[in-house]
Amino acid sequence: MGVLIVLVVSLASGLNANGLNGGRGLTYVKSAWSLKPGYLTLYGRSQVFGKVASHEGASNAVSYWNIQGAFSLNYGVSKHLEFAISPIMYQDTQRGEKRYIMPGDLYMGLKFGSYNIKRSSLTWGISLDTRFPTGKESNIVFEPYSAGTVEWGFTGMLSYSKDPLYPEEELNVDFNIGYLNHNDVGESLSANSANNFNVTSMTQEILYGFGLKIPSSEFDFSVELYGNSFIQKPPKETAYSIENYFYLTPTISYHAFKWLTFKVGADFRLSSNTDETTYEYISKFPEALPNYPTWRLNFGVNILLLPTNVFRVSDKDILIRKAENRRELFEQIINEQRETESAEEELDRIKAERKKAERELERLRRILEGDKNKKTTSEPPPSE
Repeated sequence: MGVLIVLVVSLASGLNANGLNGGRGLTYVKSAWSLKPGYLTLYGRSQVFGKVASHEGASNAVSYWNIQGAFSLNYGVSKHLEFAISPIMYQDTQRGEKRYIMPGDLYMGLKFGSYNIKRSSLTWGISLDTRFPTGKESNIVFEPYSAGTVEWGFTGMLSYSKDPLYPEEELNVDFNIGYLNHNDVGESLSANSANNFNVTSMTQEILYGFGLKIPSSEFDFSVELYGNSFIQKPPKETAYSIENYFYLTPTISYHAFKWLTFKVGADFRLSSNTDETTYEYISKFPEALPNYPTWRLNFGVNILLLPTNVFRVSDKDILIRKAENRRELFEQIINEQRETESAEEELDRIKAERKKAERELERLRRILEGDKNKKTTSEPPPSE
């Protein structure tokens, strides 16, 4: 049964205080670009950490696992608006006979993005996110702090791409800074009947992240730095995760098809393993176990469900569509130039866009010539 659950979880996706990134974006760091209108994606990811440890004086060691899985549905409502719903499907808890819960909490979010800063390669956006306590348990060891309440927060996003019109084809740099409010005043955090430590001040965090992605036709390579900083910490007597964390996450993505991408990566904790919890009213785990995972494996799959015509789009169709978009961009640049005195900068931008368009037209010419040659060779020779 446990093996079956692990296999099922490998098709789901992990969440932490930095949120789940379906649609565009990296594993943890969000992208300022939103999904195109009418696009629907399904993103699944699992996170796995395990360690063998034993209590002091015990003769037998125990395997402790922290596996979390969920999926995210992201829909592009309009050019600048994206909606996401992300339920946790599985979460290890290290409690009770089963030691896990199914399902866990539910995340919902709105992203306002794809706002390009004129005459620059920068795009900005902001996301609003809420966590609903649909799971039976909270305040889970190895996981970022949660109190079983309705949590809310927001994240500001700034993204750079050498080509803002097609950011998925050029070097991307993303920066996030966010705020998270746990809305936990009055919560006890422990089922211990002797517990008299309730949360007296609202637990709040600053979340931050930096990501770099190098794309190619088949593989994308990315690296992220992300972490948190508590503004107000939960009570040390009853909360497991009260320390700040900082992680490094390298990831490789493989584009199997235009509509299907596989991801594999790993988290490496760069922050210290200081444990500030006093465990007065919650169970204490072996000293060998960290408060946050020292490492963690990530497995993911991203499927583009809508629009359905994406399954039939060829490279030729994509280049033709890009040429049309380039024409619209040229018109936009000319209009902007009439409203500004920096004509030289606008001229340089037009030249750069013209070079990109010429490269795309050359690729289109080679594709058309290849199609013509295939047609010629497939025709039967004339009969004599």
